[in-house]
Amino acid sequence: MRALRTAASGMYAQQLQIDTISNNLANVNTTGYKKSKVEFQDLIYQTIQATHSVRGLGTTVPAELQIGHGVKPVAIEKNFSQGSPSQTGNQLDLSIEGEGFFQIIRPDGSSAYTRNGNFSVSPDGRVVNGDGYLLDPEVIIPEDTIDVTIDREGYVFASLYGDTQSTEVGQIELARFTNPSGLRALGQNLFQETEASGVPILSNPGQEGFGEINQGYLESSNVAVVEEMVDMIVAQRAYELSSRAIRTADSMMQEANNLKRG
Repeated sequence: MRALRTAASGMYAQQLQIDTISNNLANVNTTGYKKSKVEFQDLIYQTIQATHSVRGLGTTVPAELQIGHGVKPVAIEKNFSQGSPSQTGNQLDLSIEGEGFFQIIRPDGSSAYTRNGNFSVSPDGRVVNGDGYLLDPEVIIPEDTIDVTIDREGYVFASLYGDTQSTEVGQIELARFTNPSGLRALGQNLFQETEASGVPILSNPGQEGFGEINQGYLESSNVAVVEEMVDMIVAQRAYELSSRAIRTADSMMQEANNLKRG
């Protein structure tokens, strides 16, 4: 029976939906996390009777007789809407107000991109993320720095011991993509460019449509717990209905098998 495979595809689809929702809820407090959403498509249809079929007295069938064969997941897309800023007071905690990603250099030399602006200073004075990966372009904080100021355009100033004026020590550069949903999630709050995302477009904060930098703030996850809970309930009910359809189809097959005995 078609119903068995059709309902099974529905159960698999809702299982993937629950897996995605679970990951969203698990990362509700992850800095810079962007929630995921599963996109589905209906499967191929079997045409039992076409619209051009002719019945008695020369009448034509007004609508086709088609039966679908279930559903399939086609993509899990990231929602890059802005998360709420959370004040930390840390001089090297940065958030982006608007479009853009911080650029990170991975240990293998490749570039990755993130919205997590939780930075710190390495023993040699370089600005790094929580995993020790370098910020790109490189920013070096002098050893005798007593205060760091980063303006909304990404310029980094260091107040050195004994100096009355601060010194510019670097500038943060942002990247954005034509299709950010096409980025590949790597974990560790990092994304990688793909053919779908397009090549990175680079510019300074606050210019050419890029977002501005907020010092002393971190961007919270954009997961809305209430929305995820509602989606979870809907997915659970859809899973139950698909499993009930399988039981119903099995019961119908059992009845058909019992006709011979009767």
